[in-house]
Parts: sequence; structure tokens; C-alpha cells
Amino acid sequence: MSPIIPSMSRATAQHVTTGQPGRLAPLYLVCAALLWSTGGLLVKLSSWGPLSILAGRGLVAASVLLVYLRGTRLRLSMSHYIGAVALLATQMLFILATRMTTAANAIFLQYTSPLYVVPLGTWLLGEHPRRIDWITMVILFLGLAFFFGDRLSADGLTGNLLALLSGFTVAVFTIVTRRLGRCDGGSDAAAQVILLSYGLAVVVGFPSLLGEAFTPRDIGLILLLGVFQIGLAFMFYARAIPYASALEATLITMLEPILNPLWVALVLGERPGPRACLGALLVVGGVVLRSLTADRQAPDRDT
Repeated sequence: MSPIIPSMSRATAQHVTTGQPGRLAPLYLVCAALLWSTGGLLVKLSSWGPLSILAGRGLVAASVLLVYLRGTRLRLSMSHYIGAVALLATQMLFILATRMTTAANAIFLQYTSPLYVVPLGTWLLGEHPRRIDWITMVILFLGLAFFFGDRLSADGLTGNLLALLSGFTVAVFTIVTRRLGRCDGGSDAAAQVILLSYGLAVVVGFPSLLGEAFTPRDIGLILLLGVFQIGLAFMFYARAIPYASALEATLITMLEPILNPLWVALVLGERPGPRACLGALLVVGGVVLRSLTADRQAPDRDT
């Protein structure tokens, strides 16, 4: 899952992209998306239980983020804890969904979070939805119908429902970090929420972790998840986001849900059904349409 961190408007981004960091921003975003996209495959390859994966990955990722945030004073409020719990739930739901349904369904159903962001944003942030927001919601609802149109086992149906619920928890995390970003400065506030979430993941999953067999294979997979899929990916994203427009960040990081099931298909031979593929196209199309339209309509404000 890609963290939802407030990014610059198009006008501001164009102003700051004249230097070397600005020119490298798209490359950094591509690197972040590539690393995030390995999550589904690594989770499926691990023999550990979901809680153990949650704790092990959280422990490694928190260590990496502590190095990245060294010198930053942590300021934790109730909003930080709400955001952290929402992100913790997102991680757990994604791991469970990936184990129970296809990697494609798990990641694309998570990307239906705009369905919840629109009403939550209206209620909590006073952001009034525009016509494009309602159009996006209709497209995403159609996508949902196709995801649940394929024949599913009991586990597959449960996995889809868990993935759909993870879209809601992503929306809560998004709203909280946007609210914090208005007061505390965007990326640092979101990074603190993410760090707190991984700390909570260790606490929640540690008892389960103690009962696992620490084989070289599973240790290696957890290190890949914590250091690269989470830690290094976040560093690339945080490095790029001050120089990227919201549109650029959204479009490039859409590589994650596209590549996630591709790696699983190439390595494990798992392929989503035809209706799920059509649903995935609708979800991607809805998110991209929303980004393109928002960027044209509001060039001088953050999106």
C-alpha cells in the first residue's frame, strides 16, 4: 500500500522541479511503486501467519523509519493514534485478503478507498464533493460489481470483503493525515503516523511471532518486506513528493496495483478471473480520471 501523503499543487511543483531533485522525482516515484508492488508476492511466499508477518515487517520497517526520522521530534496526538490504528488495520486486512483471495483482488479492492474518502472528507474536513467525485464513485461501484461477479470460494469471498474493508481503513488514514498535514506539515506528520502504526503492529503480532519457525527463507522475506517493500519505498516517496504534483504522484504510483498481481502471476501462476480483470480496469480508470480532472480544475491548490 502506498502511503497517502499530501503533495504539492501543479503550479508549486512546476516551480520547484527545476533542480536536480525535481528532475529525479518521477524516477523516485517509479522506484517506490516498484517496491510497494512486491508486497503481495512476498506475503504469499512466506509460511508465517498473518500476525507474525505483521509484527516482523513492522519491526524491521520501524527500525528503518527511525533512522530516516532521526532528529525529528515526535508530537503524538489522538489524531496520530487514530491514523496509526487505521493503517495497522489496513496492513492486517491486506495480509489476510492476500492469503484468502487473489493478489489482484486484494490490491485493487483496496484502491476503492475514494468511495469512503468523499463522504468522510465532507463530514470531517468540510470538503464538498464535485461532479467528478460522484462520477468516480459510480465507476468504482461498477468495478466492485465485477470483482464479486466471478465464482468465489468461501475463502475467496471473505478475502474480497476484507480487501474492500481495507479500502475504508485507507480512507480513514488518508483523512487523518490530510487533517494533520494542515497543522503539522504534511510528510513529517504522516511519517510519524506510519512509524507509530508499525510500532503497534509489533505489539499486536509479537506473541504470534514468538511461535514461528525462524527459517532463513522466512527471515529473508520479512527483511525484504520491512527494508525494501516498506522502508526504502517510503524514503523514495518522501524524497519525491515535495517536487511532484498530486497528479504525477497518483498516476506513477498506480504502477503498484498493476504490477502487484503481475509478479504473483509470473512466480506463482495465480491469475484473476476475467470479471476481476475488468473490475481492475474500472478501478484504475476511475482513479486516473479523478486525478486528471482534479489537476486541470485546481492547478493552484493542493489536491
